[in-house]
Amino acid sequence: MTSPNAVSALAGTGVTAAATLHANLTAAGLYAQALARGEGRLSADGAFIAVTGQHTGRSVQDKFVADDPEVSQEIWWGKVNQKLEPAKFEAFTADVRAWLGQREVLFTQDLYAGADPAHRIKVRLVTTNAWHALFARNMFIRPAAEELASFTPDFTILHAPEMDAKPEHGGRANSTTLIALSFARKIIAIAGTSYAGEIKKSIFTVMNWLLPAKGVLPMHCSANVGKDGDTALFFGLSGTGKTTLSSDPERALIGDDEHGWSASGVFNFEGGCYAKVIKLSQEAEPQIWNASHRFGAVLENVIADERGNLDLDNGALTENTRSCYPIEFIPGTAPGGVAGLPKNVVMLTADAFGVLPPIAKLTPAQAMYHFMSGYTAKVAGTEKGLGREPQATFSTCFGAPFLPRHPEVYGKMLAELIATHGAQVWLVNTGWTGGSYGTGHRMSIKHTRALLRAALDGSLAHAEFATDPFFGLAVPQNVPGVPSEVLNPREAWADKAAYDKTASHLVGLFEKNFETFAGAVGEEVKAAALKSAA
Repeated sequence: MTSPNAVSALAGTGVTAAATLHANLTAAGLYAQALARGEGRLSADGAFIAVTGQHTGRSVQDKFVADDPEVSQEIWWGKVNQKLEPAKFEAFTADVRAWLGQREVLFTQDLYAGADPAHRIKVRLVTTNAWHALFARNMFIRPAAEELASFTPDFTILHAPEMDAKPEHGGRANSTTLIALSFARKIIAIAGTSYAGEIKKSIFTVMNWLLPAKGVLPMHCSANVGKDGDTALFFGLSGTGKTTLSSDPERALIGDDEHGWSASGVFNFEGGCYAKVIKLSQEAEPQIWNASHRFGAVLENVIADERGNLDLDNGALTENTRSCYPIEFIPGTAPGGVAGLPKNVVMLTADAFGVLPPIAKLTPAQAMYHFMSGYTAKVAGTEKGLGREPQATFSTCFGAPFLPRHPEVYGKMLAELIATHGAQVWLVNTGWTGGSYGTGHRMSIKHTRALLRAALDGSLAHAEFATDPFFGLAVPQNVPGVPSEVLNPREAWADKAAYDKTASHLVGLFEKNFETFAGAVGEEVKAAALKSAA
């Protein structure tokens, strides 16, 4: 049995045809195959539930990049981009192709990454599972039917989740997982992990590689647009509110995670969303909740009872439970996934030390400093092994794991775009106030939304500002609907000496992290860097 277009569906992949090949099946067709093959089950609302086994998140230590001589000098080598000898990459991909060719059933999907036709790439996925094909179909942009006949991929993903990588493939010792990319050969090979996020993030890494050479800044951010066409970007690491705050009934969502900023505007890389759903509340996040409770959504590692009723509070398999759905499941999205030039750029942090103000206006130099810093703080319950004390996390450009080029490439591009187009940049703390984690309390989302509303409508830019003595930030002194003690974090602490000590501690952490990129920035950014008191 072979579906239409199957003859050309493996063209250029190096994979020989399986006995049964399903090319570009629709969601309904993929559902039927996944259920027939026992790949998962349905929720009571019709979403497809899959369990990923050993890997319930990205296997960061198993990601490698081929050290191709054509590109080697431009890659940011280190823990993020580990070197894989070209010969070993060839041997690995040859084994993956052979393994895929021996399967009785294969699925392919031809998809786009990049909503702007001027900057999109064509992606072909070859995989063993219908549910992984459905994930990719949800996650990326689906071409029109007439575009499939002449589809020739720019990048190919060879996806072999059930295959074990071997030591001779050059990955990590004693690991059977390997995610390998070659920018020169335009191939991604994935073995030994069923976590679907590896598919999504491998293409994000590709976009982070390709676009800077075209003068386009790739960004790990969400984006939305107001009724007057004012675009806003929201940078932030996991748990900072990037997805929640960009979902605003008064503004159209462009996308929740990956975007490009070109000379003409902002565009989504994706055609879907991949939302974390642990403890998801129907009341607080109705759009994501509704999108996850319907036919077409793919749920990873979500617990359901025997009748298929979801228990979103249950993290028995992982705290990193996920829902993947087409972006059109969210009402009122921006048409075509594109919008105009950003007017406001928001950098989100969940400061668990409780000392950063809820909002601050940044200078261009401060904007680049905080972009390169990429600060947030983790607390117990967000990651295994964390104790009672907050743990500062710095992820440069708010997306270090996905940056194939040196971080300063992206930092300089952001600085130039802000300067050219006059965007206002804000630092927003969605973390703690009145004390650190364990003593204080989480910032009110009502207050955060009020502050963001004032920032995005332009009224906050004209407020009276005062300079914070520890962080050098311009903090508004009066915002309607927000108490003054919230605006000034020191006033929210009962123990002012404890605040001063904690703030000084965090400044020291920023200062130490700055050493990792101080040599790559100009004098203005160095002057804006946080410094401990002498």
